[in-house]
This record gives sequence, C-alpha cells and structure tokens, in this order.
Amino acid sequence: MKRDLIEKGATKPDWQQSLENCGIYHYIVDSWQNVHKYTEIKDSVFIFDEQRVVGYGKWGKSFIKICWNNNDWILLSATPGDVWMDYMTVFIANKFYRNKTEFTSRHVVWDPYVKFPKVKKYIGTAVLEKYRNKIIVPMEDTRQTVRHRDYIYAEFDQQALLTLANTRWNPYTDEPILNIAEYTQLVRRIVNTGPDRIRIAEKEILSKDKIIVFYNFNYELDILKEICERNNLLYKQWNGWAHEPIPDADKWVYLVQYTAGSEGWNCVTTNAILFYSVNYSYKTMEQSEGRIDRTNTPYKDLYYTYLTSLSKVDKDILKAVRDKKRFTEAAWAKKQGFVPIDIQIENLEQEWLYGVEIGARLPKRPR
Repeated sequence: MKRDLIEKGATKPDWQQSLENCGIYHYIVDSWQNVHKYTEIKDSVFIFDEQRVVGYGKWGKSFIKICWNNNDWILLSATPGDVWMDYMTVFIANKFYRNKTEFTSRHVVWDPYVKFPKVKKYIGTAVLEKYRNKIIVPMEDTRQTVRHRDYIYAEFDQQALLTLANTRWNPYTDEPILNIAEYTQLVRRIVNTGPDRIRIAEKEILSKDKIIVFYNFNYELDILKEICERNNLLYKQWNGWAHEPIPDADKWVYLVQYTAGSEGWNCVTTNAILFYSVNYSYKTMEQSEGRIDRTNTPYKDLYYTYLTSLSKVDKDILKAVRDKKRFTEAAWAKKQGFVPIDIQIENLEQEWLYGVEIGARLPKRPR
C-alpha cells in the first residue's frame, strides 16, 4: 500500500520523492515477503520498515545474512521489542552473538514443565540492556496527541459456551471438535457474534461520521458489512483480498483486518477507531492504534473503542495485551481442560488395551 500511495498534488509517492531529494536514484522497493531475494547483495544500504524479524524463521535468517554481507542498514519501528527474545535476531545481526543457540544458552532459562518451548526467565540482563542501548536510536516525537481508550463490555451466550465445553461439538459443522485451535476459535465466535455486541457495534459506527473498524475473522466482516448496508453507509475494506483506499467523503466506514492492515498506512481524516474484537498480540494492537496517531494529524484527542466482554476468553486476551504478552490458544485451551479428539481416542485405546481408566471420553453429539 505504501509503495503505491501518491499524495494529493504529487506525481510520485512520498518515499520516492524523499530518496530522490537526497540524490539517490538507484534503489529497489520491495516487501518483507521477498527479503530472501537480497541475501547475496553486498556493499549496499538497506532500510527495513517495521520490526518483522522477531523469531528465527526465514525472514530473520535472511535479515541476518544481509546484515553480515558488508551492508549498512537501519531497522525502523515504533515497537522494537517487548521481551528479550524479540531482540535476539537484531543482536545476532550486530554480531553480538553467533546464532540462536549461543543467545539462548547465555540468557534464557526454559520452563521444564511444559511441552512447548516457553521462557521461564532471562539471565544476564545487564549485558542485554548494554547491547540494546548500543543499537537503539530514539527519535524525538513532537506529537501532542492524547489517546482515549473506552472498553465496552457486551453480553454473551453463557449457555452456548457451557454446551460447547461439555459436548466438545462444533455447532456450525455438526461435527466433533478436532483440535485446540478450533475449540478456541469456536469460543470466540460464540462470544463475538452475540446480539448485544452487534447492537453496540452498530451504535458506535452510527455515532461517528468517519470511523475505522478493525476485526479478526471473516464472520465479523460479514456482520460489519451487514451493519453498513442496513444503514446505507459508505464503506471500504482492507483485507487479504480487497485493498480499497480510504473513502473520500463526509461520512464513511473503513473495515480493516488486523493481519492485512495493522501496519504500513495512516489516516489523518478521522480520530476514531472501533476494535470489534481484540487481537492476540499487543504489538498488533499498538500498531493498529497508531494508524491515526500520526505527526501530521489535525486532531489532539484520539478515541479508541474496545468491544469486549466478561467471558473468560475475552478477559484473558485483554489481560495478555495489557501485559504486553501474546495470547496463546494452546495454553489457554489446556487451562480450560480441553482435550483434543485424537488424544481422547488414544486414551480410550490405552484403556481398552490395558484396562486402565484414563478418564477422557469422546464427545457426545448434543440432542
């Protein structure tokens, strides 16, 4: 979106004009998706927009190769990292550590009581703070904006959640729930599609002339589109299949999916965002709020409305975001006592073979 954006009255995008004003004419602009194509480039300058190198995956390893190839580089981000693991790849790129193994062996204590890698605590943090201070360059911010957050709690169908927990049955497909992700998403769907939440969302949308609405799931998009169409509201979308610009009108609604549109664009024609549901990631929520919190916004007061509920899942997601942590479906579902169907079948087979009562039972189809 940023690559193709041209401001009113300009003949080129702002990034292109900025580079050429500095006398730079030989350049390539590409997405993080293609970062692996440039691992063999040497003696060049790289400007990386946004912190996309958390972890040690394909992007992170390509980033390290580029940085080690005698290139100058800078990584731009308003959210550089919340925990020390977020800085690991950048530290390796700066050659403070040779690889992930050296970093984790020196600074990470793993939790031995869980089946998946989980950091219990960090050690040697004084060294980590020294490295972080060495590489981070704070940028002055002249903004005078004030963020106002309003949390509205909607009612939800408690009986439907209880039935789901007891039967382990998918009411939308009329089949057993196969895994943890499906169970957690069904819990969220029941909570997020409640009539009270839809009513509140409609009221909030109608109360603003121009409003951005963030959502997580496709069924939420269907609800939001129906609200707009029912009230004859002009709306545009930014998601995985629709990349429509912000409307140029006196009254509009802009529907944005978190994964597709939490970064890389901005809007200074409104000061209101509605979060129909909260994302799992604090960083994603922070970036989403930043879409209207720009240095050139004419507004001082910015208004963020969070739609949530007193359900267990919503409270835990909101707590993770406030604590600057990431909500994990697997860990949450296990705490609720959910056992996937494949493990239940395995337990029943062991009980049949060895005569030992395991305790897990296959879900019964609700009457």
